[in-house]
Amino acid sequence: MKSLETAGGLIGRTVERVEDAGLLTGRGRYIDDLPVRRDTAHLAILRSPHGHAEIRAIDTTAASALPGVIAVMTGADVARLTRSMTVGVKANVECWPIARDRVRYVGEPVALVVAENRYVAEDALDLIEVDYETLAAIVDPEKALAADAPVLHPSLGTNLINERTFRYGDPETALAAAARRISIRIAYPRNACTPIETYGVIAEYDPGEDAYDVTANFQGPFSIHAVIARALNVPGNRMRLRTPPDSGGSFGIKQGVFPYVILAAVAARVAGRPVKWIEDRLEHLTASVSATNRVTTLEAAVAADGRITALCWDQLEDCGAHLRAPEPATLYRMHGNMTGAYAIENVAIRNRVVLTNKTPTGLNRGFGGPQIYFALERLIHKVADELGLDRLDIIRRNLVPADAFPYRTATGGLLDSGDYQTALDRACAEGGLEALRQRRDSARAEGRLYGIGYATVIEPSVSNMGYITTVLTPEERAKAGPKNGAQAVATVAIDPLGSVTVKVASVPQGQGHRTVLAQVVAERLGLPLASVRVNTELDTARDAWSIASGNYASRFAPAVAGAAALAADRIRARLAAIAASQLNVTADRISFRAGKLFDRENPDNAVSFGRVAAASHWAPDTLPEGTGQTIRETVFWTPDELQAPTATDGINSSLCHGFIFDFCGVEINRTTGQVRIDRYVTMHDCGRILHPGMVDGQVRGGFAQAVGAALYEEYAYGSDGSFLTGTLADYLIPTVMETPEPLILHQETPSPFTPLGAKGVGEGNCMSTPVCIANAVADALGVEDIRLPLSPSRVSEWLYGEECPPSKPQGPAPVATGASGERLLTGAGSADVVATRDSVWTMLLDPNTLKAIIPGAHEVRKVSDTHFRAEVTLGIGPVKGRYRADIRLSDMVAPEAVTLSGGTEGALGSGRGTGRVTLTETANGTRIEYRYEAAISGKVASVGGRLLDGAARVVIGQFFQALARHAGGGVRPSAAAGLIQQLSSLFGRRR
Repeated sequence: MKSLETAGGLIGRTVERVEDAGLLTGRGRYIDDLPVRRDTAHLAILRSPHGHAEIRAIDTTAASALPGVIAVMTGADVARLTRSMTVGVKANVECWPIARDRVRYVGEPVALVVAENRYVAEDALDLIEVDYETLAAIVDPEKALAADAPVLHPSLGTNLINERTFRYGDPETALAAAARRISIRIAYPRNACTPIETYGVIAEYDPGEDAYDVTANFQGPFSIHAVIARALNVPGNRMRLRTPPDSGGSFGIKQGVFPYVILAAVAARVAGRPVKWIEDRLEHLTASVSATNRVTTLEAAVAADGRITALCWDQLEDCGAHLRAPEPATLYRMHGNMTGAYAIENVAIRNRVVLTNKTPTGLNRGFGGPQIYFALERLIHKVADELGLDRLDIIRRNLVPADAFPYRTATGGLLDSGDYQTALDRACAEGGLEALRQRRDSARAEGRLYGIGYATVIEPSVSNMGYITTVLTPEERAKAGPKNGAQAVATVAIDPLGSVTVKVASVPQGQGHRTVLAQVVAERLGLPLASVRVNTELDTARDAWSIASGNYASRFAPAVAGAAALAADRIRARLAAIAASQLNVTADRISFRAGKLFDRENPDNAVSFGRVAAASHWAPDTLPEGTGQTIRETVFWTPDELQAPTATDGINSSLCHGFIFDFCGVEINRTTGQVRIDRYVTMHDCGRILHPGMVDGQVRGGFAQAVGAALYEEYAYGSDGSFLTGTLADYLIPTVMETPEPLILHQETPSPFTPLGAKGVGEGNCMSTPVCIANAVADALGVEDIRLPLSPSRVSEWLYGEECPPSKPQGPAPVATGASGERLLTGAGSADVVATRDSVWTMLLDPNTLKAIIPGAHEVRKVSDTHFRAEVTLGIGPVKGRYRADIRLSDMVAPEAVTLSGGTEGALGSGRGTGRVTLTETANGTRIEYRYEAAISGKVASVGGRLLDGAARVVIGQFFQALARHAGGGVRPSAAAGLIQQLSSLFGRRR
């Protein structure tokens, strides 16, 4: 389509953000700030401590009896009122928002408690008893395909839930004729965005209407609205979904709130009153959504001069325990852009989606792009190195030519506009690449480790809703019916006083929608910025929206702002006709400026905007015949370029495509292995820039998150499925101190496909920066197998190899990792008390004494002379939980020694172990000596080794101090290196 003219006025200027006055003075209205009904109850969720386990029984009796508890629900209760959520592929598998027969990842919901307040609800969680039978877990996507791998979903019979192969051009012939075949293997890790605000839901059920009214900080895509309505067994018009005015960030991750929308809605129905749930940080890290991890093997057919003639992709996508909508979107979002910025005519692709005992995945900033470009741009560097050619020359040689646009990629993408060569050359010149090369050479001459990396990427924006159907075969697509398009919706309305309001079906997460929309509409209507008010709250029961609505895939500037401009122009044309009749001129002579409509040939012949705009309200009979009303105009815009996949699987998966070329210099500390970004230059062509300040802000935000992905962030799991990065002490994110200031450069090549010529810009550096930094590290170290994150410990392995074992014998290691992925703890210690051996022995076997001396004990029950059960509450750092311990005594030699063994289980983890306690007479009483071995798993094992071992010493010390007080003596300082498990039990142990 022809882009709208934007000459003069507000578009392209860095005006003050409309949002900032409220946000910077604490007047933002986030979901937890919204008023609720006085009788609103609060929801808490009991989550699985296991990565994989059968649920044998759930006892909710004690929780239901707790004063203040309104309802307790299990998976069976939820299933009676809902149905399985829609799965994005054809597979014999169900996907529920809460576990029913088994749990498949740490943090999976197991039970719900609705109570008068969150405090009571959390207390009630501790009273729910779940009997689990743990199962072998699988967290490695390649091992999940093995014939003997544990199967997550018995109905599926395998962990491979989808596989498709694609062929474009003639890749086999290209490979056979190639001078070189060069390949690379990449294992891209999991990471996630970490918005300041976590998930939030307020749900209400109307039994008279059998309808739900839900407010959630859901960001879209609103295709998920249909998933929610179907899961709740109601028509879409009985599932009202609203969003709050403000959101504390999302970066894609708040798409994943929808299973909790379903749970909160059902909880409200059962409780008979509104229900509110605000996710805490531990829940968010453990069980919201992360990006996918992917194993990629990429092979290129390469000519002698470095020209790439074919690419062969083999991608294994790990989507976690369930394939939740819209997944496998991450795998297919980039399908039209598998050749990146390069003109490569032949492509083969094999895509497999596998399930593992990890958190289900979802949209994260740049979704699909980081995984694709890390493999492709690492391969480009390898091609240059193997051919002995300059890396930048290889990039230039393969770029899409400037005269080729619009350019159709081999896989069906339509690259709308650009001049990649000029942008690259400008970046090198204005960014000082030659000076950076000299700095590298000087550093290396001094023996320092310094490298330069490049990355060239296409940033797609405005996703084609049909791209996800590429996961289906052409025959399956034909049966299901075509899906395509990227509909954007905007409404411009004028009230009786001539004031203008803009309403869009996009849910901002801090980007500045209200400012840009006011700029666009105010410019089209010749008004000052303050004359236009923008409402970005979304209400599916009242507002115009479509399944493509929402704020994702960088669609705001090109699609949503463009739709607002079109709506404003339709009203503008009618206003011009009305003013022309009043001013006695033709409509083509009417101009809009400074709140007036005037005859451009006689500016004194003018009428106020308000008088003309309000005519439809006050005097509709005065409107010229055929003009139409000017009260409200709604535009549903979808571009013609976004068609359904072809019969040969060609797909233009996005409407417009920005261009990014990055280069950076990094230095690696030889002693610590720390990577320091010395200089970072990023060139962007995002089409027409609507607000330069916010564009640079988007670039900086994406860059900061990408620095985290490159150097710090990784969702790590033990082989038993335990989540090892469950707090911000373990999942490290960069602060302003770790994030350097990039040099941001721009080139504007307007898109011919969008109303304003704009393209997306919000995700690009999440795609380009991780591989750019990795390429620089590879250049510095001369290492091919670069893996993220580039932490000092990992870089040190490449520098020095793995750490050698100590030459001298060492004492028991306080921490180790077992074959099952559990955290192993061993320890020994002693204490002197001024009591006889017989009295100490009696104390150790007396439930009342144990209850008094065990830290955090609520109850100790004696099942038999050799069998005890205990209930305790213990905490390590930010993690506090209630645990049930089962302890058995054996090898008893009264009153000299006893072996204690057993296990503990709670919402945050589980433990097992044995401990040997010996009592020896001394001149002043008795010496108690102990030695134990324990293993813990679950969330508590991830709370940070630095917290766990210190806390173990404290808890054991507390136990012996209390025992000494009861025995009437003192405690001798002990060499205890242990954990709560010390007397395997005596205190319900290990969290």
